[in-house]
Amino acid sequence: MSRWNSHILKALLISLLVAQPGAGQEARARWERMCQIRAEKFDLVLPKAMHDNQIDMWIIVMREGLLDPMWNALGRGYVGDWAYYVFTAQGGRVERSALGVGGYMLEQCGVYDYFGSAEELSDFVAERNPNRIGVNIAESIGGADGLSHTSYLHLKERLGPYGDRLVSAERFVSDFRATRVASEIAAFAEAGEFSREIAERALSNQVITPSVTTLEDVAWWIQDQLLERGLESSFDMPSVYITGPEGIVATSSDRIIQRGDLLMIDWGVGFLDFYTDMKRIAYVLHEGETKAPVGIQNAFDQALKVRDVMKSTIKPANTAQQALDVTWEAIEAAGFNRIEFNQPSTDPAITDVVLGPHSVGNWGHGFGPSLAFFNPTRLTYELRPGTLISVELFAYTSNPEWGGAKVRIPLEDDAVVTERGIEWLYPVNNRILLIK
Repeated sequence: MSRWNSHILKALLISLLVAQPGAGQEARARWERMCQIRAEKFDLVLPKAMHDNQIDMWIIVMREGLLDPMWNALGRGYVGDWAYYVFTAQGGRVERSALGVGGYMLEQCGVYDYFGSAEELSDFVAERNPNRIGVNIAESIGGADGLSHTSYLHLKERLGPYGDRLVSAERFVSDFRATRVASEIAAFAEAGEFSREIAERALSNQVITPSVTTLEDVAWWIQDQLLERGLESSFDMPSVYITGPEGIVATSSDRIIQRGDLLMIDWGVGFLDFYTDMKRIAYVLHEGETKAPVGIQNAFDQALKVRDVMKSTIKPANTAQQALDVTWEAIEAAGFNRIEFNQPSTDPAITDVVLGPHSVGNWGHGFGPSLAFFNPTRLTYELRPGTLISVELFAYTSNPEWGGAKVRIPLEDDAVVTERGIEWLYPVNNRILLIK
């Protein structure tokens, strides 16, 4: 056998040895982590959430090909026809039952008390005699709105007289999902580190060659990274875009990246059952340049100042709206100007600001209290310690190098709200990345 062939054979043997013993180990590790999170949520969060929202029983309806958005969080499981997860408040504990749902991963996780047939539902509910039965119907939160019209009619028929006791579980689901246990925060922080590391590599010469690489080349490179690592995307195709004097020039298109471009990425990573939302910024250097132009750097520095105010001001409050009002007062007191989204003033002496700090966690725009103008219902929710939020802002600062046009600098990184305020979960954006 030639030396070349022996090297090939050796490489093949090594790959087989690595692949076979390790196959499933990452999958099992992720499953075990989700089991732990699920057990802690059911034990520590679910009873209080049901009590606070006066929910005696929570029924999640699914059928083959129509899984509820909560399916992954509740343990997944095989659904052949109609199936139900049923949770019943029992004092300080919640009984967890799966009717018509089964499978190795669901059953071995060990968090359900009872597995039965879907045909048992009517008798099962009657035996427990709940007054208020929460179902996933929601006006504001899509992740709590998984009950289809057909499934609703089906459930009403199956429950007979108890069908008149169905109520929306929207606020309850939000409380259950957005009240975090420590293992959730740890997993979400790991997702944040994935998203940061991939985005910063994407905006580097490892991926970008000026005058050659397109915006979509960068976006597809990111997608390949997700495939290689077994991750998902919070918002499908990452937004890789160029900002100029006239605003956004192009997004994830065949536009070729040129020297002097101001690049941005807006995206998020899905890991386990957690999804991040973050941004990064880069400048493509001209020949002979070693740093970003003064006007662009100044705009970035002004955005950092706004974020510093946000970080020092946002704290738990009776409502997210109250926390937002206090934050705006501090930002305006610091000399910044409040505007509507993408409607900067023409005053070159001031930096205009838009705030969009929103809930995050199980979707890029998640459950729970939100300080964002686009989540009006969740502005009324209590901002509690342990809430995951995406600290998002847009700052518009005049740039003499652009004829006075304002540079739009978006900053966004994920954090947890504690009694002390905002605490970051990974290294946040503190610099303009440079592409040579």
